[in-house]
Amino acid sequence: MPPLDFDAARNRMVRDQLEARNISDPAVLRAMRTVPRHQFVPTEMQQYAYNDSALPIGLEQTISQPYIVAYMLEQLAFTGSEDVLEIGTGSGYLTALLCELAGHVISVERHQQLAERAGQHLDKLNCSNVEILVGDGSQGLPDMAPFDVIVVSAAAPSIPRVLMTQLSDQGRMILPVGDQDRQYLEKVVRAGSSWHVEQLMQVVFVPLLGKHGFIEQPQKHKHKRRA
Repeated sequence: MPPLDFDAARNRMVRDQLEARNISDPAVLRAMRTVPRHQFVPTEMQQYAYNDSALPIGLEQTISQPYIVAYMLEQLAFTGSEDVLEIGTGSGYLTALLCELAGHVISVERHQQLAERAGQHLDKLNCSNVEILVGDGSQGLPDMAPFDVIVVSAAAPSIPRVLMTQLSDQGRMILPVGDQDRQYLEKVVRAGSSWHVEQLMQVVFVPLLGKHGFIEQPQKHKHKRRA
């Protein structure tokens, strides 16, 4: 079998999945053409990297469908100078796109293993305007706030107030809100001491675990008999 032409597949993805569905922001389209999604998925999944679907990345986490990623980014209307807080680094793919679109990115991931792996991928792409931290992203980073943009890549039961207060004036946040059965993307825009919330489209994301998200359920361990 001949090697896959990832560049051609990436261009088809932008044309057929994004432009054909009315994603039109030139900066977003350029970033989606630039960042190699296949480098952020497990080797055995790379042949599916530019399909119109989410893919597993391990630890019960996923890399989101390209269209959903592009839609979220377009809704945030980047100018190129934003300070961004990303909650849920995951594979690092969205992080790399944010590095293309914004001034500086701080990304918080709760899984050390995913954070380290994402950091390696970003280093290979020479992303120099990013920091990755390990911790409870549902709390945000109040000591580093305010942020011009906050992107949450996991579903919260409701919009965490603590994140709303970390937005700068005219700052934007996008996140999925709901339970396992029904979630919607919601966009929050801050105007002084008030916030405008807009419900966008129905989506499916993994749950946001943490103090201001869902409570992590303890895993049940089967007891093994000792010989």
